Amino acid sequence: MNILFATVPADGHFNPLTGIAMHLKAAGHDVRWYTGPSYAAKLERLGIPHYPFLRATEITGDNIGEVFPERAKLYGPALIRFDGKHMMVANTGNYFEDVQEIDAAFPFDVLFCDAAFYTMHLIKEKLGKRVCAIGIAPSVETSKDVPPNFVGLKPARTAIGKLIHQGMRAMMERMVMNEVKDLYNRILASHGLAPIEGSLFDVSYRSPDVVFQSGVPGFAYPRRERNPKVTFVGALLPYKAAITKAFSQPEKLDTYKRVILISQGTVDNKDPRKLIVPALEALKDTDALLIVTTGYCQTEALRAAYPQDNIVIEDFVDFDFILDHTDLFICNGGYGSVLLSLSKGVPLLTAGIREGKNDINAHVEYFGVGIDLRTESPRPGDIRRAAERLLSEPHWKQNVARLRDELSAYRPNELIDAYLTGGASRLT
Repeated sequence: MNILFATVPADGHFNPLTGIAMHLKAAGHDVRWYTGPSYAAKLERLGIPHYPFLRATEITGDNIGEVFPERAKLYGPALIRFDGKHMMVANTGNYFEDVQEIDAAFPFDVLFCDAAFYTMHLIKEKLGKRVCAIGIAPSVETSKDVPPNFVGLKPARTAIGKLIHQGMRAMMERMVMNEVKDLYNRILASHGLAPIEGSLFDVSYRSPDVVFQSGVPGFAYPRRERNPKVTFVGALLPYKAAITKAFSQPEKLDTYKRVILISQGTVDNKDPRKLIVPALEALKDTDALLIVTTGYCQTEALRAAYPQDNIVIEDFVDFDFILDHTDLFICNGGYGSVLLSLSKGVPLLTAGIREGKNDINAHVEYFGVGIDLRTESPRPGDIRRAAERLLSEPHWKQNVARLRDELSAYRPNELIDAYLTGGASRLT
């Protein structure tokens, strides 16, 4: 089977699909990938042929500040509208024309794409392809039972609260997303397709043949209605090749009573003063081993500033290994890292708002598996108090254990194989 993967150029959208791609490649399928040119080296290491953007413009976490310097000053609805237009929709037509050209040289049978690749609708309708969308974050499908997207709210528990959320959702659609949807519909019209009705967010859940949702029902807000296209498949984690760089100080893992992992992610990690520094200030004098991963950003400067024996600062740490020895994970709330932490039974202390992290962190708090500080720049005192609670109160660990067990029951690749072999009937 010829299979094309397509992702927007962001690690959180690309990485979760690599495990699927490598599994399908090992099963004998011809797997190729369409994404930005900055992913050429990663795909070369995976041995997957790469089709780089030709007409589409690559916007990544590394260059977004240069391309759109005005974005740094935006928050709330203005930021959602800006990202909707420039990150979600603007490249839709260019993506489609690139993929159309790829199809002429590599007639693919199935498209696997991340749920933010809104060109899936054009590919499905114009090229007649089978489309498998991958939910790489909590579902943004609209529902009366869940809060509006990207505002970091938890489901309302009262009738009044639900009415407030309903009003907020309507206001967001009218004042924020309608402008984005109008742009999307103009692109559809230019290719001879009818405009979409309803919310733009629902395209990812209505257009594809199936949605493989990373995660489990126990970490998803409850919804009375069920979309038959959506199937939870457990944690979709990046493909893990042999790790050539082992943890540098393994002897310390047994020396300290507690181990705390600290990460600011791989996108918003240029300024460690946002999370890494306040976390170190909060916990440097405790009896815990603090392991910091910087994502290759200001590592030496941080080592010079924090030479304490109980602090290990590295460019890269193998999370799959280190979380087996970790008691608490402090992060800004990337979905993949959160799921990996939960799959290892490790509670979370989160501090992140942008790029949808506020919604992910709201899930962390709603399901009682961690504390959300609801800020991009937490204070050391707040981190210290939250860490003390998470390490001393047993219910956090108990809630995480429940989700760890639920996640361990899923076999993502087997579920995807069953669908490709037998269709939707094999998933029910």
